[in-house]
Amino acid sequence: MNYAIIKSGESRSFPDADAFYDNATNEAQAETVIYSGTPFKPDATKALILIELGDESLAEHTGEEGFSNVLGFARYRNGDDAPSMLIELVKQASHSEQTILAAREFFQSHGFQVVVSTDQIGRIINRLVLPKYNAALRFLDEGLASQQDMDLTCKLGLGYPDGPIERVVRGGLHHHYARTKALFDTYGSPSYAPPRRAVVASRRIPFSEKTRK
Repeated sequence: MNYAIIKSGESRSFPDADAFYDNATNEAQAETVIYSGTPFKPDATKALILIELGDESLAEHTGEEGFSNVLGFARYRNGDDAPSMLIELVKQASHSEQTILAAREFFQSHGFQVVVSTDQIGRIINRLVLPKYNAALRFLDEGLASQQDMDLTCKLGLGYPDGPIERVVRGGLHHHYARTKALFDTYGSPSYAPPRRAVVASRRIPFSEKTRK
């Protein structure tokens, strides 16, 4: 399926050097159009229109009713780490199973693994893991153990590929602050409240870096 990418600024899902750009074509020839960082244009003649999401809801772009051929997506990325091969596809009630399958097959044809979620702020991974990262950072502040010992415990005891604290520090604590604050503002759960170290990290970086996607 031919595809075009229309973007403003660098995409978090597809950084400028990403191989996904190699086979992109122009918008007029594309059956699928991907929008990143720029308002999308409804077009019923396109098979798919895919909007790259950050923490926000797809409905912020499309309205609650949505468009039958417009879905959202986010490629999972831990802060400044390289993007993973996981695509979180975001659907609304207006989407048929056929449209969702077409979007899934589109990304899979380019080597991605695809999961599907409903249109909720925060996506699947962040809803699952941010409370764990927040707890680890709070335990570090409370003096439960050193960072090294907590990370080692999770790696050897639970089989994690990396420790929770080393992971969020490597990705950038200011990114972690932005993700968990978006969920806390939406859901109000104390488990999403930004921990002190993430608040401090966010306040210490320049505004230009803080506002990057």
